[in-house]
Amino acid sequence: MRVPGPSGQSGLKEGKSARMASNSLDKREGLGEVETLNVSCPECGGVEVVRDNEKGELICAKCGLVLSDHRIDSGPEWRAFTSDEQDSRSRTGAPESASIHDKGLSTIIDWRDRDGRGVAFSAKQRAQIYRLRKWQIRTRVHSSLDRNLAQAMTEIDRLSSQLGMSQSLKDDAARMYRKLIAGRLWRSRSIDATAAAAVYAACRHRGSPRSIEEIAQHSRESKKKISAHYRMLVTKLKLRMPISSPAMYVSRFISELNLPTEVQHTTMEILERAREVRGLVTGRDPRGLAAAAIYVAAIMHDCRVTQRDISRVSGVTEVTIRNRYKELVARLRLTILPEALAIAA
Repeated sequence: MRVPGPSGQSGLKEGKSARMASNSLDKREGLGEVETLNVSCPECGGVEVVRDNEKGELICAKCGLVLSDHRIDSGPEWRAFTSDEQDSRSRTGAPESASIHDKGLSTIIDWRDRDGRGVAFSAKQRAQIYRLRKWQIRTRVHSSLDRNLAQAMTEIDRLSSQLGMSQSLKDDAARMYRKLIAGRLWRSRSIDATAAAAVYAACRHRGSPRSIEEIAQHSRESKKKISAHYRMLVTKLKLRMPISSPAMYVSRFISELNLPTEVQHTTMEILERAREVRGLVTGRDPRGLAAAAIYVAAIMHDCRVTQRDISRVSGVTEVTIRNRYKELVARLRLTILPEALAIAA
């Protein structure tokens, strides 16, 4: 014979909490997505749960039973409101990065002769720290591979900064260079030209292309040498590069020219129509087509932008912009008012 006791009361409470959780599951917003865990619901046997991040509860997605109301927070126990506070309170180093020759895993001895409290070292301590610092540098870059990577990563970082590239693009270029050097696929080649070729390949592979002329302008190597190293890089790594399209350049050119969003939308529509016309896009420089389409769209929206401004941003000549502009207007049968053309000119 079973005597009802505290267990019966807990069962009633559990059922009540299940009904409340089920109702709140339908009404409350801001819950996490449905997850599948190794824990099954004791009521219905379901394995799909909803994680409530606000209350720290795990709720069965089928019947609404609260499976757990204690969630362990794996974050730090301190709070930081500024980047300086976060840097000072953090007890870990910088994340691993492919753009650093040792991936940021080695130690660094600061050049300031002071301890963690800011107290200056004595003469004996300075001499000891000097010897430690010297050997630390020697062990950090001790092989020819490390010296090669250190020089190449510095060059990739410099080019990325000059071109305004994002961190992900810079890491992509660094990974490509590492595959060449670590796999012994690349020997007796110019480090600067190879680094420039890796930057060009990363930009083109990620759909944010830069021209060879732009990279050669900031590099210490010529355009011809960078092009040759790029072809060999693609061959050695067996990369399949996407074909550059004019649409890839539009957003960057529009941003540098400070043109409104309507001009960008019209430019994309013009380029989409140009793709349907045979012989208008194939075999043309994508930068020239993008520059000409931007010029046409700016005229349509009465924006004051000259061919010289577009030429400066895109890197193509004004003659190319005029030729592509005439082809777009004639082949697409675009209507441009003479007064709008006078304003743009």
